Amino acid sequence: MITQAPTRWLILPTIMAVALCAVQLAAQEKLLRTVIDSEISAAWMREKFTPADPATDAEFLRRVYLDLVGVIPTADEAAVFLDDTATDKRSKLIDKLLDDPRFAEQQANHWDLLFFGRRPADQELTSRREGFQKWLKGKFATNEPYDRWARDLLLAQGGTYEGPAMFFAQFRSRPEDAAEAVSRLFLGTQIHCARCHDHPFDKWTQTDFYGVAGFFARLTFIDAKEDGKRHYILAEKSSGEVLFTGPAAKQTPGQKGEPVAPRFLGGEDLQEPHLPEGFKEPDLKGVKDPPKPLFSRREKFVDWATRPENPYFTKAIVNRVWAQFLGRGIIDPVDDLRESHVASLPGVFQTLQKELVAHQYDLKWLIRELVHTQAYQLSSAGSGTDALPKWYERARVRPLTAEEIMAAIRQATNFDESVRAAGAKPETTALPERNYFLSSFGEPFNGRGEFQPNLNEHLFFNNSGTLRQSLIQMKKGNLADSLNNSTAPWEERVDHLFLAILSRRPLEVERKKFVEYLSAEKASAPAVEEAIWVLLNTSEFRFNH
Repeated sequence: MITQAPTRWLILPTIMAVALCAVQLAAQEKLLRTVIDSEISAAWMREKFTPADPATDAEFLRRVYLDLVGVIPTADEAAVFLDDTATDKRSKLIDKLLDDPRFAEQQANHWDLLFFGRRPADQELTSRREGFQKWLKGKFATNEPYDRWARDLLLAQGGTYEGPAMFFAQFRSRPEDAAEAVSRLFLGTQIHCARCHDHPFDKWTQTDFYGVAGFFARLTFIDAKEDGKRHYILAEKSSGEVLFTGPAAKQTPGQKGEPVAPRFLGGEDLQEPHLPEGFKEPDLKGVKDPPKPLFSRREKFVDWATRPENPYFTKAIVNRVWAQFLGRGIIDPVDDLRESHVASLPGVFQTLQKELVAHQYDLKWLIRELVHTQAYQLSSAGSGTDALPKWYERARVRPLTAEEIMAAIRQATNFDESVRAAGAKPETTALPERNYFLSSFGEPFNGRGEFQPNLNEHLFFNNSGTLRQSLIQMKKGNLADSLNNSTAPWEERVDHLFLAILSRRPLEVERKKFVEYLSAEKASAPAVEEAIWVLLNTSEFRFNH
């Protein structure tokens, strides 16, 4: 008779091995942020830069909320964090926010804007992106590896309103546009100049450009109506070529251009099999479930593009995520990794690539490491006379996107509470003038840490009476209502006002001025509303700093 004891002894080494691996992985994660801090500190010493002071708790709190969940903290969340005396409270907050469902939503919004911008070229096909955004959100919610979901997106087929196929909808019948976007977004490489002529400053030729376009030449869109509404299906044919129409093309009378063989970027031409003799493309009109091609050029491109040894793929994502959280790519511009653009921190860049591959393209792990670094947690204030962005000696000041400002205003003014008090549902109630608000802002942050002023933004804030009336004017449940009807001393109410809008308590001089104004005789609802409006219009509120 065999007892259970031997079984326990058999599995004990396995348990110990798993535990040891976990300890080693934890050590590697700590080592990565240590490597980053060490190399940046060495650069400061070498270049004789004095870094900014560490960010205050209030600065860090607001920054990490905006970066990880896309919104500022509530007044209560801010007060709890600022009053916490634990030495590891920042690390705990980072973990909490990375596990927050809003993290997936924020990342999905970020990548959706990256892929489409606010005003896509083909509005007919890209106006309904809810399915695409839901698909992206699911990838971040489950922390699916980047190389896997990038592959799924680039090989998408099926309804454009249902998920990743929407990405290619913006390039309908334009493989050249697809080649430009895929190279820039996923490979960090600008090849658009070679569309018309050989690149004047880089190695790319027109043959390179049209070679990449050839991988997408067989994509087609099927117009399949459902319930009287237009519905598009993305499919891939087994035949079709991209025609090179540049001056170097060997054209004959009546020919539009010369077919170009698909070519991997900076590599070899694709070797593809011949189609069977007499092959005829199936009629795809009205087909809802199109067949796969006999041979997929696109699949071969994606196989090449997403493998770890690809010379561009890992570099591009590491640089892009670094720029998202540190304000500037290690190679700048973030999506132009040409040889003449040198990494400012080559050791860090190499280590990040190596570790991301080792961690199987886990973007949440990468983000966690970056927001733990000394560079991320520096103040944005400091001596600016000798500052150079590439050394990360202080945090970058970045204007909030339109989406972030809307979320911040909604949070700060307790808009959702006023909606509930009125008997409506916040999740189905948009901010007033939302579309005009979005159209007043330019395209999203360009990854270079540059402030792009927009007159329309300032005019919108100054002239939008509807926005002020709907958000600031006293209504049951909103910020103005809670401040005006509170019985707490004005000092406490002013503290709450600053915590709600700026995620910090006021300086003593600020507290004194606001208390004097708000406690003055006859200063009631209009005074409270004016105080809220003043803080919402400060640069401190409208920038991520």
